[in-house]
Amino acid sequence: MTLQQLRYVLAALEHGSFSAAAEALHMAQPSLSEQVRALEAELGVSLFERVGRGVVPTAAAQALRPHAQDALEAAEAARASVVEVRELRGGTAAFGLWSHSHYYGTTDIAAEFRHRHPEVRLRLLGQNSAEVTEQVRMGNLELGIIALPIDDAGLDVRPIFRDELVYISVEEELLREPVTIERVAEAALILPDAVWGPRDPVRRQLAERAQLAGVTIDPVLDVEDEEAALDLAGRGLGATVTSRGVLLHLGRRVSRRLGWAPFEEPLLDTMAVITRRGARLSPAAREFSEIAETHLSEVATRLDDLSIRRSPGGSTADRG
Repeated sequence: MTLQQLRYVLAALEHGSFSAAAEALHMAQPSLSEQVRALEAELGVSLFERVGRGVVPTAAAQALRPHAQDALEAAEAARASVVEVRELRGGTAAFGLWSHSHYYGTTDIAAEFRHRHPEVRLRLLGQNSAEVTEQVRMGNLELGIIALPIDDAGLDVRPIFRDELVYISVEEELLREPVTIERVAEAALILPDAVWGPRDPVRRQLAERAQLAGVTIDPVLDVEDEEAALDLAGRGLGATVTSRGVLLHLGRRVSRRLGWAPFEEPLLDTMAVITRRGARLSPAAREFSEIAETHLSEVATRLDDLSIRRSPGGSTADRG
């Protein structure tokens, strides 16, 4: 029994005659008939009764139909998997990343991908998570790694990594205890990602928590860059909120005048892989996602060594 014979049987079942089936398959009718007879001989049953110029399927043919369909679909899936492997030898892979991803070493992710697949061009679009989400939803990007929360309509979302957000200020008295959302609302606040405003995931989390507490988050300074927000906070112009991963990456570049403290109710920056709901990922997307998850897991381990609290002046307090 061959896949070719099964394909001929299904064509005859669909078209009702060997001649019509042969025409649909762009082949000579005697060749098709010969292959069907050979299969009948192998199985020891008749698959079709010849009636006039057409054929009528027997019970044996009807019983064979679903298995033939399954066999051909499985063969096509196997062929497609081989083609997918071949696709990693060329082409361009484009993925979206959340705007602060470079603080988490996404260049290392790109380097590892290129090391494994040097013939694949890689485009990494570092935009705000809200923009990446829209690009994935519209099909312009196959995969994105973003910060939650987002509008997940039409998307599959798989969280892969969490980092804690901290409140940052030069005023030591504000950092002696975990920070409440009410205290954040009272402070002169400096926030990055000004263009995206309330659609930015961190701002969105702050706003949602403030709403539940009956207060409002209204920054006195809106900037685009995370480092600009930290620089202005270091000059005493206000407080800001950022993640431990950013602090770990910047290291000594963070002003020693700045200290930080956790939120009373921990505020988490959750990164997730997003794809269109039910979409079949290409090999490049699966490979990139796997490398990214491994790398971010290593970053999470390093974050465990960063104190959750630091007093202005650079001294480290208890993790509390």
